[in-house]
Amino acid sequence: MEIIQNYIGGKFVPPAGGQYLDNFNPATGELYGKIPDSGPEDVEAAVQAAETAFPEWSRMPLEQRHDILRAVSDGILANLDRLAEAESRDSGKTITTARTVDIPAPR
Repeated sequence: MEIIQNYIGGKFVPPAGGQYLDNFNPATGELYGKIPDSGPEDVEAAVQAAETAFPEWSRMPLEQRHDILRAVSDGILANLDRLAEAESRDSGKTITTARTVDIPAPR
């Protein structure tokens, strides 16, 4: 069973309250994971992490920011099938819909 963590400040961390929600496949009703039941403390930690990161990000040359964002985009495209399968399992949509609507397809 997959247990998802919050991603805050460059690290995967459990929810501050320690609580998780069951994640069911809507097509089959199968329990396949746990997701954080995040609360205000988690949101505050994420906001603080973003505020801490912003000065360095804002001083970074545009080309470097471009390269970072492009690498994220390339990673999404490189894992498109895997991400579409995960979205399909999570939302109950077909893989085709997840691949073409929810997750960008290469153009």
